[in-house]
Amino acid sequence: MNKTAAVGATLLIVIGAFVAGRYTGKPHSIAAQSGTRRVLYYVDPMHPAYRSDNPGIAPDCGMPLEPVYEGEDSTAKLQLPAGAVSISAEKQQLIGVRVEPVEKNSGSRMIRTTGRVEADDNRVYRLMAATEGWVQSLQNSPAGTIVKKNDLLAMFYSREFRNVEQAYLGSLASLERLKKAPEDANGVGDANLRINEEQLRALGMGDPQLKDLAKTHQLTRYVEITSPIDGIVLERSISPMQRFDKGAELYRIADLTKVWILADLFGEEGKELRPGTKVKVTVRELAKTIYATVSENPPLFDPASRTLKLRLEADNPGLVLRPDMFVDLEFNAKVPAGLSVPQEAVLDSGLRKIVYVETSEGVFEPRPVETGAAYGGSISVTKGLTAGDEVVVSGNFLIDSESRLHSAPPAFLSARTHGAEPSPTAMAENRDPVCGMKLDLNQAQSSHVEKYHGELFHFCSNNCQKKFQHEPGKYADVKVGKASNSSSRRSQIDD
Repeated sequence: MNKTAAVGATLLIVIGAFVAGRYTGKPHSIAAQSGTRRVLYYVDPMHPAYRSDNPGIAPDCGMPLEPVYEGEDSTAKLQLPAGAVSISAEKQQLIGVRVEPVEKNSGSRMIRTTGRVEADDNRVYRLMAATEGWVQSLQNSPAGTIVKKNDLLAMFYSREFRNVEQAYLGSLASLERLKKAPEDANGVGDANLRINEEQLRALGMGDPQLKDLAKTHQLTRYVEITSPIDGIVLERSISPMQRFDKGAELYRIADLTKVWILADLFGEEGKELRPGTKVKVTVRELAKTIYATVSENPPLFDPASRTLKLRLEADNPGLVLRPDMFVDLEFNAKVPAGLSVPQEAVLDSGLRKIVYVETSEGVFEPRPVETGAAYGGSISVTKGLTAGDEVVVSGNFLIDSESRLHSAPPAFLSARTHGAEPSPTAMAENRDPVCGMKLDLNQAQSSHVEKYHGELFHFCSNNCQKKFQHEPGKYADVKVGKASNSSSRRSQIDD
């Protein structure tokens, strides 16, 4: 083969390879150029609840509707105010989001709390040892035993008691002799007998044993401890053959026909309950309901539970209520008229208080609030909310975490947050001062610009711009200009 033929063959091979490459690559290029995604619907980037099947302009702010393609997350099209987050219905169900409307209270509110039953101190009897002695026997009378008046509880021996008992019997015998000779009585024997009788009572002898001693004239070896009332043994502090000292508490017995109930109250709740107010008491375990009245004594503060302990007085038919039993309490209290939300809705960081408001379907926006007094699980709101706002009462901690993850710490909240003015930091973030939407100044239309106090303000639409023109002082931070002027003056002084 000559040289000319070889060159020609090589050229043909190169041309064939080029043509083959163009031919094989063409289908991919055509497919790439012809491949299109299907548009599902169009959304308002500021209000995701508004959807349209056709492209156009959003009716609220005049912004172009954004297309949402098949397989695309619609939240990516949203331009939400600072701190606001969009959460799908599935995710809301997963984290347990629950919202409730802000309501106006009627000036009266049902307050529910708990209380603990205590024995009435005026009906508690403490049997104290008036002398030292030894316990000889005990009846079956541990704590919780129901006893009747003069029931035998225990018996003890005391040497001091025996001496007073002998003196009593001697006075009794002398009195009987004097009665046989009335001219010699002069009341002396009777007076001595009463003194000895009082000494026996002071040492702990009860009326039944004292009457038996006067009848039999026989010294008793042991002293009987009897119940002074019909009641329940709250505590027994002795055991068989135990030696006790003078002043030791032997028994504590209470009359439980009337009891006290100490109610746990928070904040201003205690001030709303006047003496004599009726309170509904429910014993949940026994399905019993009775009524108590508020005592005249003011509530005491408990530093352990940080609550006010309000004393209630209640009749106790059938001894349903026992000491240390917990009960449920319900009462009506007057509260200042206004707005209120559940206490769980308010997130208190110590520096500020916020709630999360569902501004549209699936969009939650933080709202700073000022609160008043708390009553029975609710708290009054004096500023920041209006009646009908949907606030998050469950799952708001997780929403707050989501908000912090998806945005910088909110230096400002939307101007829709009841006229809150944006700060200089927020202005530096290139946001619409009216709706709070982030703006790309490279793509912003030059017509949506206003100058106020030497500062330029950009807007997302004609609607927001008109709102600014109507009330510029509501949305513009005039301190920006003052701050820049003061900083320039400081720089001149430093120079």
